[in-house]
Amino acid sequence: MGQSDRFGGICPHLLDPGPRGGHENLARNPEDGLARRPTTLDTAALDREKSRRVGALRQLWPFLKPYRGMMAGAIAALILTASVSLILPIAVRRVVDTFNSDQIGLLDKYFGAAIGIAGLLAIGTGLRYALVTKLGERVVADIRKAVFARVIGMSPAFYETTMTGEVLSRITTDTTLIQSVIGSSVSVALRNVLIFIGGMGLMLFTSAKLTGLVLLLVPLVVVPILTLGRRLRRLSKENQDWIAASSGNASEALLSVQTVQAFTHEGLSRAAFDQVTEESYRSAIARILTRAVMTIIVIFLVFSGVVGVLWIGAQDVRMGTMSSGALVQFVIYAVMVAGAVAALSEIWGELQRAAGATERLVELLSVEDSVKDPVKPLDPPDPVRGEITFENVSFHYPSRPGSPALDAVNLTIRPGETVALVGPSGAGKSTIIQMIQRFYDPAEGRVLLDGVDLSAMARSDFRRSVALVPQDPVIFADTARENIRFGWPGAPDAEVEEAARSAAADQFIRALPEGYESPVGERGVMLSGGQKQRIAIARAILRDAPVLLLDEATSALDAESERLVQQAIERLAQGRTTVIVAHRLATVKKADRIVVMDEGRIVAEGPHDELVAQGGLYARLARLQFTDGSAAA
Repeated sequence: MGQSDRFGGICPHLLDPGPRGGHENLARNPEDGLARRPTTLDTAALDREKSRRVGALRQLWPFLKPYRGMMAGAIAALILTASVSLILPIAVRRVVDTFNSDQIGLLDKYFGAAIGIAGLLAIGTGLRYALVTKLGERVVADIRKAVFARVIGMSPAFYETTMTGEVLSRITTDTTLIQSVIGSSVSVALRNVLIFIGGMGLMLFTSAKLTGLVLLLVPLVVVPILTLGRRLRRLSKENQDWIAASSGNASEALLSVQTVQAFTHEGLSRAAFDQVTEESYRSAIARILTRAVMTIIVIFLVFSGVVGVLWIGAQDVRMGTMSSGALVQFVIYAVMVAGAVAALSEIWGELQRAAGATERLVELLSVEDSVKDPVKPLDPPDPVRGEITFENVSFHYPSRPGSPALDAVNLTIRPGETVALVGPSGAGKSTIIQMIQRFYDPAEGRVLLDGVDLSAMARSDFRRSVALVPQDPVIFADTARENIRFGWPGAPDAEVEEAARSAAADQFIRALPEGYESPVGERGVMLSGGQKQRIAIARAILRDAPVLLLDEATSALDAESERLVQQAIERLAQGRTTVIVAHRLATVKKADRIVVMDEGRIVAEGPHDELVAQGGLYARLARLQFTDGSAAA
């Protein structure tokens, strides 16, 4: 994708969303034209919004299962702290009831027991914190690795409809929510559940009358939790979607920051990002206010009830039907139960947010790839000779279903043959390159390598036999040496430098401040376009694969560098199957065969002189480039 194409999706897609990759994440606001509301990875997510439950967290079990020992230890510490917490009011009752007693020694024992219980509580709490926090960090690390491993292997069709920024948001923001829940909220919730159950039982044991009065308050507390909980769940999901949209917008703009600045669209980019961020803020405020209202209602009802019950209990103490220590014990249990309910009402919102985050991550882990490896893949030919065959191949890109990129293409490239693909833009040349790598599967027909259908082999197996130099070379934020070594991880330094010399890259690399060890910046910002391409060519030379794919590999080179690289390519192509895509016909005149494409079909093929003599599309292109349009070319 060229920079102009990238720019088209930076900010204008917020103003005029279209069908291109990731643009379906935003919808038009008819009043102001700016982003109005994001959607999730697939449209079915909207249908699931109303049915989402905290039970979605069960989908985390495969990641928790390997750490059952750690979970058991955390649960044991949890039970210990809850049990000790429930025992403490009994010790307090004994102390209160012996205030007026002459048994001074017994009072000292009760105080000593209270201190011992506090010590157990401290140890158990610390142990629980250490175990659940470690468990949360470990599980989230595993989830991030699993999600990244999944998306890094997805075919390009996936990224036609999904913004990389949204994927990154799920890997970071959503997993942070899950870490918070596993490392804190779940254990706190379980502890409060135990406190609630145990406290209610001990309240009943202490005073059935007062417990019955407390239970009358339960419906008043449960109703707002259920009513506001549904709204909180919806707002939590919407907030996460806006966060993902904000991340996607920022990622796309920053990746094309030079184009944004060149066209002085910084203001438009800021406005678009501000709009999405403000929508995220507004949805977060709505979620926070809803949760705050729910917390206020629950805490007020609970503690008002406790005060009322305390007043009745005080009357019983005055009448002598209940001891002071028993009332104090009951009140402590009532406060503990009320606190547990209040905490659960807050934690419930966190669990719902984590449930939404879990579903979003599970969507990534379970999304179906349009290109799949077979269950029982065949071994690639050994050795690979490099014969490539297209048998009646038709194909259209998922984002352009009505426009065929290839239309019944039949083509055989013999082992060691150099074939050039030429034709106007959109003719299907680069699609041929992508089909050879099986980035997409044909709608009809087959693509074969040495007579074996690509779809019958594991992609990672046959791709080892292919080296690619793309039109827009990818340069990583690493040193020049490591960027070349990307073609052959572990290659000796001498091999790396030899590949650079063959690609006419050695001279400019050595001129860098630290030579081969010089960092080249993110996406190679410290290199020129031609230098990036020579790095990519050196990478392909180092890979030393039997099939070489060159997609406009010399388009950004000056005349001198192009001559040097052409010589390197000619040497590299010896004994290899080479497929060259080029608009400049001067770079393909020496190819063994030139295949002319137009509108997804092969319209002519043969050597240069023969095609010129035949007339037609190739002769017209040659006439434009070698005569009147030579200067422009």
